[in-house]
Amino acid sequence: MSHATTDTMGRYWELEPHHHPEGASTSLGFWVYLMSDCLMFAVLFAVYGVLGTSFAAGPGPKDLFDLELVAVNTAMLLLSSITFGFAMLAMGKGDKRGTLRWLAVTLFFGLCFLGIELYEFHHLIHIGAGPQRSGFLSAFFTLVGTHGLHVTFGSIWLVTLMVQITRTGLIPANQRRMVCLSMFWHFLDVIWIGVFTFVYLLGMI
Repeated sequence: MSHATTDTMGRYWELEPHHHPEGASTSLGFWVYLMSDCLMFAVLFAVYGVLGTSFAAGPGPKDLFDLELVAVNTAMLLLSSITFGFAMLAMGKGDKRGTLRWLAVTLFFGLCFLGIELYEFHHLIHIGAGPQRSGFLSAFFTLVGTHGLHVTFGSIWLVTLMVQITRTGLIPANQRRMVCLSMFWHFLDVIWIGVFTFVYLLGMI
């Protein structure tokens, strides 16, 4: 039973702290972070919308983009999202090995995505279509590159989580980390679908 008292001003003070569910602040804080990331990507999409036709007499999307390669890259990220879902299902069953196995597959697809993206960037810069060439390319490299950095950080986080699960198992703290990383990874998937549609598909019309 809680104990309470009042001071000389008649104010009510709770002597015992309120108890909150363990991990509640973690989930709330991570949702706040994701919303801030949404705002950042919204700004980057807006910038690309403004500069997307500023070619400075240089090459445009139709001259530079390889839709087949981008489609393969998109498939890599979509598959990684599916395999992360399988990892979550394995975690729900308490299957440590299955969780680690599916996380490893997710990491593989994520690294494939990054590898293809780096190849695309290297190819564009090699043919003289670097970010300094035009407003369009500056906005393109910034938007796509920022997403790629998020996937890179997500991959590092994934490796760290795999090490933690290997050492301590599927303890509640690791399960919360899994949930947060799952939200982050699926968020990147949604952002990439926006990039694929707004930047690549509409750019080829």
